[in-house]
Amino acid sequence: MTSTPLQNSASTPSAATPPVAKKVPTERTHHGDTYVDNYEWLRDKESAEVVAHLKAENAYQETVTAHQEPLREAIFQEIKGRTQETDLSVPHRKDGWWHFSRSVEGKEYGIQCRVRASDTGDRIADWTPPAVEPGVEIPGEEVLLDGNIEAEGKPFFSVGGTAVTVDGTLYAYAVDNSGDERFTLRIKDLRTGELLPDVIENIFYGVSFSPDGTRIFYTVVDDSWRPYQVKAHVLGTPVSEDTVIYQEDDTAMWLGFELSSDRRYLVLGIGCSEYSETRLLRFDDPAQEVTTVISRDERVLYEAEPFLLEGPDGAKAEKILLTHNRGAINSMVSLADPAELAKPLAEQAWQTVVEHSDDVRVNGAGVTSTHLIVSIRKDTIERVQVMGLAGLGTAAQQEPVEPAFDEELYTAGVGGSDYEAPVIRLGYTSYFTPSRIYDFVLPTAEQPAGELLLRKESPVLGGYDGSDYVATREWATAADGTRIPLSVLRHKSVRQDSTAAGVVYGYGSYELSMDPNFGIARLSLLDRGVVFVIAHIRGGGELGRHWYEDGKKLTKKNTFTDFVDATDWLANSGWVDPARIAALGGSAGGLLMGAIANMAPEKYAAVVAQVPFVDPLTSILDPDLPLSALEWEEWGNPITDANVYAYMKSYSPYENVREVAYPKIAAVTSFNDTRVLYVEPAKWVQELRNRTTGSEPILMKIEMDGGHGGASGRYVQWRERAWDYAFIADSLGASELLPGAGLK
Repeated sequence: MTSTPLQNSASTPSAATPPVAKKVPTERTHHGDTYVDNYEWLRDKESAEVVAHLKAENAYQETVTAHQEPLREAIFQEIKGRTQETDLSVPHRKDGWWHFSRSVEGKEYGIQCRVRASDTGDRIADWTPPAVEPGVEIPGEEVLLDGNIEAEGKPFFSVGGTAVTVDGTLYAYAVDNSGDERFTLRIKDLRTGELLPDVIENIFYGVSFSPDGTRIFYTVVDDSWRPYQVKAHVLGTPVSEDTVIYQEDDTAMWLGFELSSDRRYLVLGIGCSEYSETRLLRFDDPAQEVTTVISRDERVLYEAEPFLLEGPDGAKAEKILLTHNRGAINSMVSLADPAELAKPLAEQAWQTVVEHSDDVRVNGAGVTSTHLIVSIRKDTIERVQVMGLAGLGTAAQQEPVEPAFDEELYTAGVGGSDYEAPVIRLGYTSYFTPSRIYDFVLPTAEQPAGELLLRKESPVLGGYDGSDYVATREWATAADGTRIPLSVLRHKSVRQDSTAAGVVYGYGSYELSMDPNFGIARLSLLDRGVVFVIAHIRGGGELGRHWYEDGKKLTKKNTFTDFVDATDWLANSGWVDPARIAALGGSAGGLLMGAIANMAPEKYAAVVAQVPFVDPLTSILDPDLPLSALEWEEWGNPITDANVYAYMKSYSPYENVREVAYPKIAAVTSFNDTRVLYVEPAKWVQELRNRTTGSEPILMKIEMDGGHGGASGRYVQWRERAWDYAFIADSLGASELLPGAGLK
């Protein structure tokens, strides 16, 4: 790559004038194609000139949006006014303790606590969480970690993992103080409150103690921010002597770990979006040998859970539970004997537990000591099913039992379960039902349907009434005839007279589903008459694996055209004025925002792109950049494949900015984001300003102390969301509350 300066420095405009970055042409040549990038120099975050430019961008957006400050403050106060600031989670039992977190009014961060559990012999009673009240201590309550104390004097605070030894004496926690997702691990002796001398720097998410509490496992990232090592630290020994349990050298594979449900194994998960490999380390194996379940060479996408299954004779046999896509694009669940896995794959005999269905996506499966738990997706909705382990994989296998809920659009997922517990914890929410926590009593012969016990519904203050709002499932039709599911949310007083404002939100990547969830901040838009549409576009996972595969690699443009088709549905629905529609998306959804802004700028009054992946080709062409190599399975590899290069170049937002009247655009990003580097929106915004033939402002808002999720601290995050929503509401002329709406 070659660079030639055209100008000596960036201009220094007044705050009312958009900053103009200097042009330093940098040539990038691949597959015979040369692209000249004028703003690649903005990648140097150590440069004082770059930092000054970013600060000028902030000053400009602050000036342009200054009139929105009262609206931002109003939305912030609405979020705050609906939130019970002093609150606590439902305690969950881990071994001999109930763990929970508290939040306190005026404090940014949660406080992690525990209280001792009792074992009376009544299993249901022993797994019934203690009654807790906001602001009221429980006798014997212990504070494990107060995030407010830990964050004091720090620009950023995030916890990347915690762990407690089985005997409850040691507590490990990993903290990030910069937003770059590199954590420092510390260990507290809960008997004395003192920190152990063991401190491990620069680890990634997730920590676990060995069952005997003598070792702690953690993950390390390489220079491209890819987790590639799982290491073990023996307490009391120098960190320099930590053992590498496993190292993954394939730059396109992600590495993680967990303990098996029965804690007999360390389970190493290695994979990408198309195939995977599980390796097992049995804790009682004297040789400490790591074994492979199914080699990645077989190109099977799977997860494996080792466990002991009791047979009809009462003897327990080692089994491997497999959730896999072998001959099953939507995945299925099978049971395998370890001896079978030693054979060539084609010769292995597995027992079917959950068969494949074109209409049901199997997301995962796990076990307790008595039951199989399966997560599935049907008709876009995530559901949970359970069945007893007795007879599993045989003709005597029990029928699945599914907890029943009474809403059409909802999300129900396993929120945690303990191997020995007679209950599993479920999380439930819908668009207008605040988060609920249930315990589902697992089915027995005496109670074959199980029992759903509501433990808590998150309180919403300010006179909230869910019946004031309406959520419906609608369908847009794509140009190729595909039906695209939409979730359409509105205040009940909005009339279908083509006058309201509307927002279309989308993501559409990595097989992630935009499931129904309750959002306090979103109410502030609905209360201003905005119709909020979630477009479940291809590239997501809402309608199974095909839905994902039809929106990735060389079919990625379906994601973008689906979003535009969803916008057209809204424009023609009779609910909104077609001139009052905004678009919203973040990360890969930010790429979506850049693509649709280029494809159909006339359809949007405003676009908000949060931490937007708008320069994907530059990033993925450089395998040394953070996480780039991992993206090849999602987008294709433009380094080796000329067709992928040409296809990506044809939709890359930064490289397809054209001379057209762009709508109002806000690119919201963070300086320390390691997933989507700030340089992408910084370059994009410059090019948009260069090319637009319109007069609408194009802004960049950058959090100088945040990461991919923005700044830390709940009040700061509420203000960030208020900024985004105020920008949208102001752009759509929807600043005023509907009569009777808002805080009561």
